Amino acid sequence: MTAPYCALAACAVLAAGGAGGQAHAAAAVRVHPLRWPQLASPVPADPGLEERVERLLTRMTPEQKVGQLIQADIGSISPDDLRHYPLGSVLNGGNSWPNDDEFAAASEWLQLADRFYEAATAAGGIAALWATDAVHGHDHVVGATIFPHNIGLGAAHDPELVRRIGEITALEVRVTGLDWVLAPTVAVARDERWGRTYESYSGDPQLVSAYAAAMVTGLQGEPGSAQFLDGAHVLATPKHFLGDGATRGGRDQGDSTVSEGELIAVAAAGYVGALRAGAQAVMVSYSSWHGVRMHGNRALLTDVLKGRMGFDGLLLGDWDGHAQLPGCSPVACAAALDAGLDVLMAPGGWRELHANTLRMAQSGAIPAARLDDAVRRVLRVKLRAHLDREGPPSARPFAGRYELLGSAEHRAVARQAVRESLVLLKNPHQLLPLSPSANVLVAGDAADSIPRQSGGWTIDWQGTLTGKQGFAHGESIYAAVAARVAAGGGTATLSPGGAFTHRPDVAIVVFGEHPYAEGAGDLATLEYSPGDKHDLELLRRLRAQHVPVVSVFLSGRPLAVGAELAASDSFVAAWLPGPEGGGVADVLFRSAAGEVQYDFRGRLPFPWPRSPRPAPGAAPLFAAGFGLSYRPNPPPPPPRRDRSSTPRRG
Repeated sequence: MTAPYCALAACAVLAAGGAGGQAHAAAAVRVHPLRWPQLASPVPADPGLEERVERLLTRMTPEQKVGQLIQADIGSISPDDLRHYPLGSVLNGGNSWPNDDEFAAASEWLQLADRFYEAATAAGGIAALWATDAVHGHDHVVGATIFPHNIGLGAAHDPELVRRIGEITALEVRVTGLDWVLAPTVAVARDERWGRTYESYSGDPQLVSAYAAAMVTGLQGEPGSAQFLDGAHVLATPKHFLGDGATRGGRDQGDSTVSEGELIAVAAAGYVGALRAGAQAVMVSYSSWHGVRMHGNRALLTDVLKGRMGFDGLLLGDWDGHAQLPGCSPVACAAALDAGLDVLMAPGGWRELHANTLRMAQSGAIPAARLDDAVRRVLRVKLRAHLDREGPPSARPFAGRYELLGSAEHRAVARQAVRESLVLLKNPHQLLPLSPSANVLVAGDAADSIPRQSGGWTIDWQGTLTGKQGFAHGESIYAAVAARVAAGGGTATLSPGGAFTHRPDVAIVVFGEHPYAEGAGDLATLEYSPGDKHDLELLRRLRAQHVPVVSVFLSGRPLAVGAELAASDSFVAAWLPGPEGGGVADVLFRSAAGEVQYDFRGRLPFPWPRSPRPAPGAAPLFAAGFGLSYRPNPPPPPPRRDRSSTPRRG
């Protein structure tokens, strides 16, 4: 029986620092599991599968058991290494690709997947899983479909669309032979200065819960159905447990000091949706709660997540996240396993970690029961994913079907997602929608940049890839506008600096944040582009020349842009829409016949700040849920259907 409350492990308490810190942490981080949602796995009980798990477990050597608990990055491990080190999984990190080539063809991914499979299963070994982030599509593979980042999807308020995006992502991942996705991010961002805000669907925990359920269902299939984890689906991994979106000051990997009640009602909402949808893996956060690193938080990982919330899958650490615990290093950490982690992500030091963990298991520093429980969870997930019966990746359904990567059907869904994500913040004189027969100036340094549209986690970690080599099917906003007006009898001229010979009918100015990921995107304030106001100068110069201005703002979060708004006749928050620039042009322009084909449907998933340093409780410039439309009385967003709450989910 779970106790009404529990204190954290001693090593975690020490993270608060010193004797006084211990007393403070012991009081501050007390967890009450009985206050948390009581859940049960929706995956039907399978005694036969559990018997197979036990048979495998009893045949494994200590070296094999320890190996299942370690995940290495493909940049530091070769397939041949798996013949000597029986690791349970590999991943391609933010800057890892087959042959260290960011432009590696899809066939190279599949070939490498086969080689890892063959090495891991040699002499009767257990197949290794291969995980990839795929946070907005299969985003590390050239030619795959890339969707808007999560914040844009949150503006769409469309869980069914999110489910479909999950299905497409899973299928394209399967084409390249991989079987595990480290997504979705289900953080509820509370401070938009956080560099991962664009990975958060919304500040509304109910919407995040609905989206988490929808995305997990899309990726994995419906629990209990024939489609669950079949050849068209992959393992999902909601992340990062827990409270990563609520750190003080919006600091990545920082400390959250919210109450346990807020942790339950807000931060955990996405996990409730994801677990009810059958998520088979959960990734742990780098962040802390009241000074205690989550990688060492036994109360939340074991007593709450695995106990009270009924999670029977595997718990994965983040990139060397275990090394941040007191007394630990990248190559040695019993404390994280004791707290409840089942798999340590050890991108580079996996050899030493294997040797040290084996030594700790043999000495009893890692209890045998905890070791077996962790291995049992890894094996359970592998068997549920049919890894023991599927054969090599290239022999699985959809493997090698390269025509599915970035197919017209898939990109049409991405384009729909772009249209639904756009939020119209200003249009007082109905400048929008534009006529396709107009003479259009397209300005701004982001107007013809697919990397700027796509943001981080696109081909590489920070999304700083330049040029168009990584976007086989991509269309910049300028290219989309040019195609639209060419078909409508108008003209489009690209001039990033806004220069023109003949005054245009209208200027579309595309500007915003440059790509970033994780802590590299953390901000001191919410001011847009402090110290560099060339975008604002461009807007003001065009207005002074009596050119009507439509601003298309690319960003991973709401930012204070009061001056830019004032200098624009119309203003569109486009978020990070990805390579389907046509979705933006679809909404900005009328048809050739003068009709509105696509209206603005997006509504703000977060409030829009009035100033760079909003005071607590201060009214925002635009409240969450705000969004204008071409119609005077637009219908509300479609009703949210939280698939996680349906009775058949159990």
